[in-house]
Amino acid sequence: MRVPIRERDPRPIGAIGLVILAVFVYLAFNIQKLPLIGGGTTYHAAFAEAGGIRSGDPVRIAGVTVGKVTGVDLENAHVMVTFTVKDGPRLGDQTSAAVKLQTLLGKKYLEVTPSGPGHLQSSGEIPLGRTTSSYDVVDAFSDLTTTTEQIDTGQLARALETLSTEFKDSPGDVKASLDGLSRLSRTVASRDDQLRELLARAHAVTGVVADRNTQVASLIRNGDLLLQELDQRRAAIHTLFLNTSRLAVQLTGLVDDNRAQLAPALAQLHQVLTTLQREETSLSNGVKMLAPFTRVFANALGNGPWFDACVPNLVVPAVTPGLPSAGCPGGGAR
Repeated sequence: MRVPIRERDPRPIGAIGLVILAVFVYLAFNIQKLPLIGGGTTYHAAFAEAGGIRSGDPVRIAGVTVGKVTGVDLENAHVMVTFTVKDGPRLGDQTSAAVKLQTLLGKKYLEVTPSGPGHLQSSGEIPLGRTTSSYDVVDAFSDLTTTTEQIDTGQLARALETLSTEFKDSPGDVKASLDGLSRLSRTVASRDDQLRELLARAHAVTGVVADRNTQVASLIRNGDLLLQELDQRRAAIHTLFLNTSRLAVQLTGLVDDNRAQLAPALAQLHQVLTTLQREETSLSNGVKMLAPFTRVFANALGNGPWFDACVPNLVVPAVTPGLPSAGCPGGGAR
């Protein structure tokens, strides 16, 4: 006959629950190490520069995430990027790789383009000739500022107007195109000051970003330290759960082995506690009434291995001549 759950011993159920909870916590912190979720085939790619790629950044093929970067190391005069790709996509022997910008905040990802008839062997390397590093946003704005500052917008406008005048007898489509170019040149020339101010401010922004490079690097290092500390705390919590599970198993075994001895002892303890609770008032009064007796008893026996007593109006002669006899206060002998 099956016993209802509410009538079963809760200790084994609690122990099993702790074990299952510990297993789920362990799997949650190590999910990437599972064979069905993490893993994959490891490859290498040589880059002229890192381009901002970091360990943990995603690896994509045709916009789909298929793995992640596992290491970025300096080897001789180039950077070696190690990445893993989940089993599935076939990488040919002419596969190329490029570091690309993922967000405007500088987050990068590794774009892999499969190519070639053969197979890229496991732990194979994509050479420098088939890799492209990312172009930094700060460098791009700096180059744009430098290039546009060298353009003489007034001369450009006059050149386009002259070109429009020379082609005034051209067919309608060509004439309309040249007329549009002329209006565009005049617009650019009229906005020359605003464009220069805009580019100057963009250059200032890129300069500030470059000046804060040290602080950004420090922030990233501190974030790495924080993540390492969290990982250590995760390991400590994992150990705590394991030890708690083992303790629960040991306590369950201890209770099962000593059930016959513990049950009578707990019953007697319950009776004693019930009696003490019932006689709480009497015990409190007894302690209060015992206080005067304890004080007098301590006065009588607290001076040494004898007790002091006083008999009023009794005079005892001195044992040694010349010494006064001991007496009680107000007369009598002690």
